[in-house]
Amino acid sequence: MIKHNISGLLQQVKETILQSRSMAWQQVNVLSVITNFEIGRIIVEHEQQGEARAEYGKETLKLLSNSLTKEFGKGYSVDNLELMRAFFLVYNERLKAISETPSRKSIIGSSNEISETPSRIFLKSDYQYFKLSWSHYVELIKMDEAERGFYEIEAINNSWSVRELHRQYNASLFERVALSKNKDEVKQLAQKGLVYEKPSDLLKQPYILDFLGLKEEHSYNESQLEQAIIDKIEVFLLELGKGFLFEARQKRISFEGDNFYIDLVFYNRLLRCYVIIDLKIGKLTHQDIGQMQMYVNYFDRVIKTETENKTIGIILCKQNNKTVVEFTLPPDQEQIFSREYKLYLPNKEDLRKQLELNIE
Repeated sequence: MIKHNISGLLQQVKETILQSRSMAWQQVNVLSVITNFEIGRIIVEHEQQGEARAEYGKETLKLLSNSLTKEFGKGYSVDNLELMRAFFLVYNERLKAISETPSRKSIIGSSNEISETPSRIFLKSDYQYFKLSWSHYVELIKMDEAERGFYEIEAINNSWSVRELHRQYNASLFERVALSKNKDEVKQLAQKGLVYEKPSDLLKQPYILDFLGLKEEHSYNESQLEQAIIDKIEVFLLELGKGFLFEARQKRISFEGDNFYIDLVFYNRLLRCYVIIDLKIGKLTHQDIGQMQMYVNYFDRVIKTETENKTIGIILCKQNNKTVVEFTLPPDQEQIFSREYKLYLPNKEDLRKQLELNIE
């Protein structure tokens, strides 16, 4: 028998199947989001025409849920219908162009002409927020307005899963980024998300390292902290933010026979610069800052090319010392920063209060 090599053929067929499935999932996702928005709209408009009492609305949703579940199966519980209602109320203005179309009344128009369905209108539009799944929106509608815009953009730009969106929200990413910005920059976060234009745009306060599995009350040294980060380097890169590439650990540099070791070296492709991270398990000292200054100077003078931007140094410490930073470094410098890290999720309410004080 003649043996045929079909590996090339098999690969093409596999790619076609996977591409078709991906396209099908995207279309199902779009229709699911739009359908739930439309159901929410119908419920709200029905409520506005009826009795404005909570008891009336609850009873109506129960009856509606029972009927829909009998005919269409799962997915139409009272809780889900309430989420659809909330979805419409939250996004009504932003999706007004989609919701206020003639096709809302009928998919088939007069003269047997197919009208524009909501899905057709969406596919023609550039409305980026429909790139998320319904499960993403279930998370988003629970958030405050300013936070919601920020997390929408970041979820889209970084292709966050629902799980990652949930984690970033619980880790108070918005507040931690906002604490490193002024009042005007905080407002832009909800409109543009994270935009990397200058070194300080990389920063968070504090950094959350709960994924390392280290306990706050247990003793550990800097080597153990570094090893824990290396073991979870993919998650650590997510915590650092956009555009980070890992280059080295314990990078050795030598001066006249003396060796020094830089804990972690990264490169940020968006700012086109090296980012050096030094780990400290105690309170920040002026010696820590001096050491980082040496590392940064070395990279700027020896490693970086003329086309790359200046090196950024971040000292991750258990306890920051703003006074030491203020009197050790020149004002308005944009290369060396100190930030605290936490091994547990922060208290969101405490961070919000701190943010409110900063932007007053």
